[in-house]
Amino acid sequence: MAPTATTSFTALGTTATVVVTDDAALPEAERLLRTGLDAIDRACSRFREDSDLVAVNHARGAETSVSPLLIAALRIALRAAERTGGLVDPTVGRAMDDLGYDRDFRLVGGAGPRLAVRVVPAPGWRTVRVDEAAGTVTVPRGVALDLGATAKGFAADRSAEEIARATGAGALVSLGGDIAVAGDAPGGGWTVWVTDDHRDGPADGAPGEAVAIAGGGLATSSTTVRRWGGPADPRHHIVDPRRGARAAEVWRTVSVAAGSCADANVWSTAAIVRGEEAPDTLAAAGLPARLVRPDGRVVRVAGWPEPVA
Repeated sequence: MAPTATTSFTALGTTATVVVTDDAALPEAERLLRTGLDAIDRACSRFREDSDLVAVNHARGAETSVSPLLIAALRIALRAAERTGGLVDPTVGRAMDDLGYDRDFRLVGGAGPRLAVRVVPAPGWRTVRVDEAAGTVTVPRGVALDLGATAKGFAADRSAEEIARATGAGALVSLGGDIAVAGDAPGGGWTVWVTDDHRDGPADGAPGEAVAIAGGGLATSSTTVRRWGGPADPRHHIVDPRRGARAAEVWRTVSVAAGSCADANVWSTAAIVRGEEAPDTLAAAGLPARLVRPDGRVVRVAGWPEPVA
């Protein structure tokens, strides 16, 4: 059965898309996706004043009661930090603010004045205390959380699974090009276009390639899309927690396939931070990946397919 119905809308500061294998399932799929993403935003947003995450960041070291959804998202972020040796770390919120990414990205863009940046290593994920029984989170005074490397993948996985379970249709959810699939895939799998910017397709002439996935997730991290600061002061949204500064641009784009979108997102981000050693790291983890250098040269590892005519 081929995918027959799709819709897109703006959410979480990016494009949210759902595709289902039964056109009758689309209205319910869209409703579930909108509802699920609103819940994630209320739990995990760094920019809306009524979110659980902002409450934690503004608590000045006090224990803060939060929703079970934020606790679930934080558990994924802390597991990611442990598994990557701190290459992906949720305590980079202050560094993101210092780089100028302190509000919704549509308000950040543009060259603007050159900023004086305070470069300080992230405090580290071990400073975060989660008490699931009490439903509380505590971070030290001055520490700010950011779940940008994990919450979007978590949201895609959660929504795809909920849609497939509720409708019985195969489902693909894409959040800014980070993709989760659930249920029965179409024959031959879900065909996905992999490129620097999820808004560009083959017809746009952007460099990329099509791959097919039947389960799990696929995510792309890039230093080319969410940029600001202008030529004299270039910035992007991926922070190296070890330095508290933007990651070196060894790779323009890294795409990773994994058992979930959350894991794919974690490792694509970690690869950008890892730099030259990223191909070996991904190969050792058995994660198919496509890494693109700033000049466009492509490195494929762990079974990522070579292009065919």
